[in-house]
Parts: sequence; C-alpha cells; structure tokens
Amino acid sequence: SPYFSQRDRAMINDAIGEYRKLTCIKFVPRTGSERDYVYITNSNTGCWSSVGRIGGRQELNLQSPGCLTKKGTVMHEMMHAIGFLHEQNRWERDKHVTVNYQNIQRGRENNFEKAKKKETDNQGVAYDYRSVMHYSANAFSRNGQPTIVAKTRGVKLGQRENLSRKDVQ
Repeated sequence: SPYFSQRDRAMINDAIGEYRKLTCIKFVPRTGSERDYVYITNSNTGCWSSVGRIGGRQELNLQSPGCLTKKGTVMHEMMHAIGFLHEQNRWERDKHVTVNYQNIQRGRENNFEKAKKKETDNQGVAYDYRSVMHYSANAFSRNGQPTIVAKTRGVKLGQRENLSRKDVQ
C-alpha cells in the first residue's frame, strides 16, 4: 500500500527481513502477476489480518502509528496471515492460563475462544507464554484487571518485540 510513511515502511521491511532470517517463509514484493497475495493496508481499523491463506487479495491492516511502534506487532499480523492463531486460543490453554471473562470488554470475548483440537495443529510445539502470538495479561481488559493469568508463577505473558524461540521452532 502506498499509504505508509518512510518510517512505517522501514518498520514493515525490518519485520519482513527478520521473518526471512528466522524462518523459511519469505514475504516478497508483488510483481503484479501473483493471483494470491498479502496486501498491507493502513486503514483506521487497528491491527488485524485474516488467518491463513484465503486466496486473491488478502488484507493485513497496520494502522499507523499504533500498529507500527513495535516490530513484533507487524510479525504478529504476518503470523496470522500464514495461519497462526493466538497462543491463548490453543485448545489446551486451560492447562497453562486462566481466562477471566468477567474482566474482558464486552464484544471482545471472541478473542479468547479456544480453538477446536481437531481444527488445529501445534506441530508438537509446547505452549509459549512469550510468543509474539500471546496476548498480554491485561489485553482487552474493561476494568484494568487481568484478562489472562498464567498458571506458572512469575512468567510474563506475550510480547511484541520479536518472534520467540518457540514461534520459529
């Protein structure tokens, strides 16, 4: 999309470069002939992406400046585009975290729904509290209280700095 500042483009390119370095997946500029492609937009609708390949033009939105302050936020949306769900949506998440639905903003509960076991494949990778795909403890809180609490003491939930070791395992 042409609607990004030079600084925003640098952040996106930095995330794409890091992704290329750490994984076997390459995001490359569209030449115009590809039928299926990810189109990065900057609309006033937040940070979001479809999950997995949908075919045709697949939008990934990075609203500036909020979505472009941390490289991990860009990587988070790129992970969605290739098919990754949020870590706290894993079918077995209740072994690792407690979700406090009473603290979640009305209308945002769907962000915390567990995926069905038969519809997901974690590739044998253990639950990852530090995943770029994990929400923070207070994500979508309506009252400042935690929406997600780790069952392991002392762990920090989520981050938006970089892909974790398990993200690229």
